[in-house]
Amino acid sequence: MNKNNLEELVEIRIKEAKILLDAECYQGAYYLAGYALECAIKACIAKQVQQHDFPNFELANKSYTHKLTDLLGVAGLKQKLNEKEKQDTDFKLNWSIAKDWNEKTRYENIIEENKAKDLYDAIINNQSGILTWLKTFW
Repeated sequence: MNKNNLEELVEIRIKEAKILLDAECYQGAYYLAGYALECAIKACIAKQVQQHDFPNFELANKSYTHKLTDLLGVAGLKQKLNEKEKQDTDFKLNWSIAKDWNEKTRYENIIEENKAKDLYDAIINNQSGILTWLKTFW
């Protein structure tokens, strides 16, 4: 999987999350919205890898996680996140919603409507959304 594949997956998963939200399938919408965010951060990590370079073992190994805060560290974006949070309180709120997503939600039977919608909105908001911010680093 390369950076372009990850970027495409982000768009596909966000679109699917919206379809599921509209169909009131909140569990799947929540999971896919968070998964799109994970792919977006991994696209930022992939940008660090140059074609034909031998992969850095530590970078590659640390990339195999689903924990969004850890992935931001691997992407080298924690300082940028802190700066953005200081500048934009809406972004800070959006990150506080998004950071708690994890892949284990695929096994949850109940995700409330507001939780799914809040995550989706935190990710896709044009002004202060997490995805809008991450795309500046792809």
